[in-house]
Amino acid sequence: MNDGWFVGADADDPETGATRVREGSAESPADWPARAVDAGFADDEDDYYDALKAATTAATGAAVAERERADDQQLIHAVRARDDCERTANELAERATEWAGSLFADAEPGIEGARAIAEREPEGDAERRAVSLASRAASLADERDELAAYVERTAPAVAPNLSAMAGADLAARLIELAGGLESLAKKPSGTVQVLGAEDALFAHLTGGAPSPKHGVIFTHEFVRGTRPEDRGSAARAFAGKLTLAARVDHYSGEFKQELHDDLADRMATIRARAEDGEAEGDGGADGGADAAADETGGDDA
Repeated sequence: MNDGWFVGADADDPETGATRVREGSAESPADWPARAVDAGFADDEDDYYDALKAATTAATGAAVAERERADDQQLIHAVRARDDCERTANELAERATEWAGSLFADAEPGIEGARAIAEREPEGDAERRAVSLASRAASLADERDELAAYVERTAPAVAPNLSAMAGADLAARLIELAGGLESLAKKPSGTVQVLGAEDALFAHLTGGAPSPKHGVIFTHEFVRGTRPEDRGSAARAFAGKLTLAARVDHYSGEFKQELHDDLADRMATIRARAEDGEAEGDGGADGGADAAADETGGDDA
């Protein structure tokens, strides 16, 4: 435990040194440069620090490469590539169908219109170019579909609890917005609640606009399907459980059914509030108090 990282290593082999730096430890500090010189690893202190720099640089490069190859990073790349393909396919399809509309009487707009144009036999140079452009748009749309299927397959493997709770697509989007599963797991639930609403949050902080109650989690039925006056409470409850799910996925990777049961119970309670409000005339004193609690954060998850 008290041997330096350089013991048994070759000063001209930074890769071995990198492994020692990443995996080694010592019980207490020591005069490592002097020990390295005594062990014959380095000629002098400057030589030792040159070797240490090479080893630590190699160790950092290996750590970065390992992180970039991680499954959650591959998921992020897929989500962003899918977004790019969708945006570009729609733009190309719009251009191709507009062009084709000047050449063919029955050209239809959109991706499906581009697919139909791509199947035509062109006559003349202008038609060839329009058909070729439509073919590119259709190919990008196909790639978008393949990437979407990859995201659906990969997200449950990367984050089983988060995917079961939010759905694979929303789970992947949250991981992408956070920059990784570890980053998402370390965020407070209030931040997870408004991921994707950065523009609205910035407007709130700088211009006095209302504070956003939710970001991309609005796309989930638990939030979108809750009556407006209860959405703040629903968003807080949902974000709180999503945060716990991300932490379990990152730190243990085990599926925890109790997380999902707790969320179902919490959402049932929130939605029962709406039913009670309707039974009492939808807007009585109790309903107003609940709505006020939602606005002030008194009914937090």
